[in-house]
This record gives sequence, C-alpha cells and structure tokens, in this order.
Amino acid sequence: MKLLFIYNANSGKLNALFDAGHKLMSPSTYKCSLCALTHNTFSENRSWKEFRAESNLDMEFYHKDEFETKFPNVNMTYPAILKHEAQQISTVLNADVLNKISNVEDLIVRLKLQL
Repeated sequence: MKLLFIYNANSGKLNALFDAGHKLMSPSTYKCSLCALTHNTFSENRSWKEFRAESNLDMEFYHKDEFETKFPNVNMTYPAILKHEAQQISTVLNADVLNKISNVEDLIVRLKLQL
C-alpha cells in the first residue's frame, strides 16, 4: 500500500516561486490547502517532516501535472490524498476534507484514523 499526495499546484521552479509569493502576499487565498498544511512558505513543516520520517508508510508526492501524466485516467479535484493498493486507487482525504483541516497536527491525526 502506498499513499499518494497530490498538491493543487504545478511542478517547476517558476511555479514554485509564484506559489511562494502567493503564500507570502495572500495566504488566505492560496489554492492548495495540502501544501499550506505540509509546507511553510519556503520549506517543509517540521511536524510534517518528523511524521514522514517516523512513519512506516510508503508515500509519494505529486504536483497535479505530474500526477496527471503518471495516472492519466484518474479524474479528481485537487488537492487529494489517495491510497494505491493492488492496482486500485481510492480516496483517503479529498479536497473538501483537506480544505477544512486547519493545521498539520490535525492532518496527521486524520491520516492515522483513515489508515
């Protein structure tokens, strides 16, 4: 079983700079709640980084353009956390749920409860 984390952002340095600027100037309108939970403006959130390091979960992280290239037949709303197991993909936390989570600690609790 592998968890797939898909951010509502495209890959690339220019996109990363734009996203960082957006987080700095107008964080309340930033479109990726998953990114806002797991990353600070310029780096990964410390609590999230520790959770990932201590977890036995197999995790992969994608920007939406990368995910759509690798899984072209999966149609969804971003951000999302999915479970990939036995050639099947199922939703662990969808965009609506992620948008309501207010901090990384709550995200970690929700993930532990779902798995």
